Amino acid sequence: MKIAVSIPDRMFEKAERFARQKKKSRSALYRLALAEYLARHTPEQVTEAMDRVCTELEEGQDMFVASAAHLVLKRIEW
Repeated sequence: MKIAVSIPDRMFEKAERFARQKKKSRSALYRLALAEYLARHTPEQVTEAMDRVCTELEEGQDMFVASAAHLVLKRIEW
């Protein structure tokens, strides 16, 4: 789909330079930028990213640290 978007001249010039440096078309640059923005700001994407980080942290945790963290969290009033 083709769309028209207004952006400041300075931003356009920076984007043009960046696209040339990365050997990407203007459309590819804007498509990638929008995809990244949506991935960072869509609630489901943020939740999935946080879940991945938590899973990675759990895998690297030893039992002492996990038990200590559990005890501390039980004492905190939420």
